[in-house]
Amino acid sequence: MKTRSDVKVGRRRLTLAAGVASVVAASVAAGSGAEAVDAAVGTAGSVTAAASADQSDRGGRALERPFAMPGYTERDDNGALYVGEGESRFALRVNLLTSGNRLIRENQGLLAHVADVGPVTTDGSYYEVRISSDDRTITPERLGALREILANPDAWSPDQVQEARDLLPGLEAKYEQVRRDEQTIVIRFARTAPNTLVGSVTALEDDTTVFLETAPPWGEPSSYHVTGDGIRASSPGLDDPDLTGHFALTPTQRPDDGGAYASMDDLVAAMEGEPADPGEAAAALRYSLDADETITFTTSVSGASRTTAAAPRDEILAALDRAEARADHGTLSGSGPAGRSATAMRSAIALNANYDETHRNRFLVWGWGRGGAENDNIFTGWDSAWDAIIALTVDPELARQHEKDIFDAGGPRYDQLHSGPMHAYAVKRIYAATGDRELVEQAYPELADFIARLPEWDVDGDGLLEAPYDPDPSKVGNHLGLDDLPLYAAANRVPKEGGSGDERDNTDLTDLALTSYYALMAQSMAELAEALGRHDDARRYEGLFDKVKKAANRTLWNQEQGMYLDRHLDGRWGQVITPTIFYPLFGGLATDERAARTVQENLLDPEKFWGEYAVPSISRSAPEYCANGLERPNASTRFRYYVGWGQENSCEQWRGAVWPPMNATVYDGLKRYGLDQAAGELAQKSTTMWLDSWDKDSWFPEYFDPEPGQAISSAAVDSAWRYYTWSSVMPLMAVHELVAEDAWGRPGAVTFGSHALEGRNAVDDVRVAGHAYAAAVSPERTELRQDGRKVFQAVGGRVVVRDFVPSARRACFEVNADAPTSLQVFGGGAPRRTTVGAGRTEVCL
Repeated sequence: MKTRSDVKVGRRRLTLAAGVASVVAASVAAGSGAEAVDAAVGTAGSVTAAASADQSDRGGRALERPFAMPGYTERDDNGALYVGEGESRFALRVNLLTSGNRLIRENQGLLAHVADVGPVTTDGSYYEVRISSDDRTITPERLGALREILANPDAWSPDQVQEARDLLPGLEAKYEQVRRDEQTIVIRFARTAPNTLVGSVTALEDDTTVFLETAPPWGEPSSYHVTGDGIRASSPGLDDPDLTGHFALTPTQRPDDGGAYASMDDLVAAMEGEPADPGEAAAALRYSLDADETITFTTSVSGASRTTAAAPRDEILAALDRAEARADHGTLSGSGPAGRSATAMRSAIALNANYDETHRNRFLVWGWGRGGAENDNIFTGWDSAWDAIIALTVDPELARQHEKDIFDAGGPRYDQLHSGPMHAYAVKRIYAATGDRELVEQAYPELADFIARLPEWDVDGDGLLEAPYDPDPSKVGNHLGLDDLPLYAAANRVPKEGGSGDERDNTDLTDLALTSYYALMAQSMAELAEALGRHDDARRYEGLFDKVKKAANRTLWNQEQGMYLDRHLDGRWGQVITPTIFYPLFGGLATDERAARTVQENLLDPEKFWGEYAVPSISRSAPEYCANGLERPNASTRFRYYVGWGQENSCEQWRGAVWPPMNATVYDGLKRYGLDQAAGELAQKSTTMWLDSWDKDSWFPEYFDPEPGQAISSAAVDSAWRYYTWSSVMPLMAVHELVAEDAWGRPGAVTFGSHALEGRNAVDDVRVAGHAYAAAVSPERTELRQDGRKVFQAVGGRVVVRDFVPSARRACFEVNADAPTSLQVFGGGAPRRTTVGAGRTEVCL
């Protein structure tokens, strides 16, 4: 592949009116809004100046109209959203027409063709993706499974052998054809002013056809026209129809052709070479590009329509290069074996950041398809709580708006009984890191109503919650997002008496995971009540937490097995061992001694949950492990769990797959109990798994295979799950090993340091309480900086520091050291020093 310096100068140029200044230069010279876009005079270096000027404050901020943001229209990762005066809206897409005349354009049809991601920033300052005609549903690894079956037919079932014979020749031929016909484009955007994006499209193969499509993103009434300068559009404001927004797309190269069409259907038909009616509903420009040829363009949204011209091509490319070079400045980024995952995680989260057209917030789409207003049922589930927690480290303002969007959409969904607890946990973490009382005030009534309903699942009134009943075996764990997790198959129906109106019946299975979430919510609500000055509520929730904790330790601890377990009301213990045995640590139910024993005897046992990849969703020693659809695994080294073409492997979902939120639940529980060695090792394993997928495919999938080297993963089967937001809790653990807001500390406090991350790792721009933190962690030294100033240093051993708030006078915190270590705290004069021994020590300096 050629470097960008090798790309050809575009041969097609629009004729520019003499004396018209660069739109980007004007936008920076005059500020945002109509005057910015349409101001008069610019200079040759104006785009470069703009790109630099907009980088001065990279902290997360609310979007102010007018704004232009790349990738902000749900799963349209190939374009940008523009919102102007009065909430007028416009969208740009860069579409690829394959040699087989398939238009790769939007949403699920586009998602499978995203070939590479990043760098991407959450503030829109830089955005880069690659779109390929190859959807990667046929891969060498998947063909390899069929070849191995035919090479070793005795190791496979007759049906699998026959399927391989039938499918392999055609699939091999199709794969070779896809490779021969592959076309890839590189799309780049730089936000040079709040309302202005410059961009480029580079073809990597000859005879590549691309379209610059402009259209209303959600069907808003608009008028689009192709002019001698490109495309111009206008749309009345949805909030104020008396205000009109104006959009301009101005390319520097003349298109091969273009047109405006009567409807979106006509637009698509025209791009596919079919007859189409002209009109004003949408417009597109077509380019036929050679290999390494690049087109450039300027786009803007404003409050007035005037003739504008494209910035010079070289100026746009320079602005893009400069924005890319600065993508890691002032935004979350990292280095080192695990720390580098911070940079990749930022790109993943920025890719999935979208705009909710109903509630006007930024939010994170959970996976494929739409989130926000059009898909509230999924959006308000537990998925989105983890998404908010990830965003809190990447961009606190995005996290705040995302969680606000949850409650604008009606609050957490009740069919997922852990949705309320998880969103309470997310809100309390956002409050601790940002001090956003307004969010707490908005969320508190909905959360209070949610927790008030949960006792309907306490069949015998002992404070512990039983699982609800579902007659469908594939949905027995749906109340906790656990689908067909085998442990719930043993639950027996108990007719419900009374309740909140939820139609589900009860069961006789006391649900350890649900009870742990109940405790988590009680304590989170106590903290939120205190933040609002509701002291009576806080005491009531703390009393509830204490009641649940006592009951759990009285009823759900199995001394013989050394773990907390689900239990039937008649006293029988649950027989299926899953990572939910660690959830009492997350919920704060475990005693210190029992937490340590549970982890040592179960989590760290490679026959159960430990291993190179961890944590499987069911114990490795369970007969159900990786047995979904297989009578037995075969002896293959790479395709041991292969089931059939187009099917997920036998470890899929809750038969052994590693689920990111499950790992994160275990990790947060370990950190809550100070089990730092195990937490650090889990963070390292989780991050390695995530990076394996990111480095190879640029995927961040919904879940992972529980063993390395098994090439048939769920992500390769269904492209819908390749870009799943909660996946990023895997690298989030490594970032939180380095520095994060302290979920169990004082508001504004941070925790940092690791006992287990390999090598030297560093992270920059983790924002807590209005400060930017940077940490560098190695086996011999740990350093923390706040806003560029060193505030802490430890030398001699590994440390984990908790509840740390830098202070010029006196800083009190807890440190857990693995060896005698010298500490220094900086600020307010000479460094303050002390030495601590191995173990946990309370320090005031």
